Amino acid sequence: MNYEESFRVGVEGLRTHKLRSLLTMLGIIFGVAAVISMLSIGEGAKEEALQQIAQMGINNIIIQNLETEDAAEGSDRDNRSQGLRLADAHALRATNPLLNGIVPQQLYNLTAQYGSERVNTTVMGTLPDFETVMNYHPAQGSFFNFVDEMEARRACVLGAEIKRELFYFRDPLGEQVKLGEDWFTVVGVMERKLFNASDGTEDMNRQIYVPLTTAMQRLMRQPFESEIDRIVARVQEPERVREAANIINATLQRRHKEAEDYQISIPEELLRQRQKTQRIFNIVMGCIAGISLLVGGIGIMNIMLASVMERTREIGIRRAIGATRKDVMGQFLIEATLLSFCGGMAGIILGWSMTGVITFYAGWKTIVSLASVVLAFGVSASVGILFGFYPAKQAAMMDPIESLRYE
Repeated sequence: MNYEESFRVGVEGLRTHKLRSLLTMLGIIFGVAAVISMLSIGEGAKEEALQQIAQMGINNIIIQNLETEDAAEGSDRDNRSQGLRLADAHALRATNPLLNGIVPQQLYNLTAQYGSERVNTTVMGTLPDFETVMNYHPAQGSFFNFVDEMEARRACVLGAEIKRELFYFRDPLGEQVKLGEDWFTVVGVMERKLFNASDGTEDMNRQIYVPLTTAMQRLMRQPFESEIDRIVARVQEPERVREAANIINATLQRRHKEAEDYQISIPEELLRQRQKTQRIFNIVMGCIAGISLLVGGIGIMNIMLASVMERTREIGIRRAIGATRKDVMGQFLIEATLLSFCGGMAGIILGWSMTGVITFYAGWKTIVSLASVVLAFGVSASVGILFGFYPAKQAAMMDPIESLRYE
């Protein structure tokens, strides 16, 4: 079989019918572009999930206060749920040896003011251990310390976005910010945290942090509201997170008399659940995009069959002057493969461009991985060979004499 001649004849056949070749490639182009863009959306969502879970802390256990019906109605204090309390955090620290850090948190929706600038923000009362437990550190200045906590000093640490909205490019350290009715001294500015509003998690860049004792003394809570909104516990050994959560649950059930006024969340389990959902999403999106490749392959086979019928006399002449069945088969198989190859390359470029458009207009994070490109291109090449084989075989099996008589 003369591969060079078959390749030359195949290329010439495509050049002779440029428009038909382009239209045939469109199915492959859009199929490859769809596979790459869909998988890039999935990879981007996976990366954001990992970042959000890391933000909560992979070794952390989050105990969230739940408002029960009796608490909301303000029924008799002896009969209704008390919610999470500071004493619960102290009890967990004393009874659970698996924990190496625990931080209670109070949350207040307040207005922060500096000069003429005012922004709505969430003020969090917490402990100095917050930056260690949450792996969240100041970019400027420092976090408040245990002396600030013990003496209930009016010190505050700004989230990155709050600092930008209040101070713009000015240095906020040492400045006075009004929170509610009290003035606080800025001692630090936190590093910027990645945030995705679609995940439903809170934006830590828009929070202000103050000592818990200061918050409890100076920031007013609503009647019948729980003392603590959230407790975050850090487990020393990651493999024992589930065991630590069971101990926490048993302790709180005993202290709360089995009232369902709290919820325990484990970021590691959320991560596993999310990854499972993401795998399903990737499979479904990949299959939907793969249908485009299948349609493109059918288009190639259809056009190649029409091309074989159209070039029957040409096939007869080639066979008459010495071309073998393998030569004819190779010619048409090369044409189909070239169509899928060129379509695959164009699809990769289009798919790469589409991810940029999706990120710009939809605000979704996309990541084009080498695996998605190789997968899409490999499938497109396979489609060309698979759907080009039957027309090529039909051309090779033609009788030379009958082909010469064909009009």
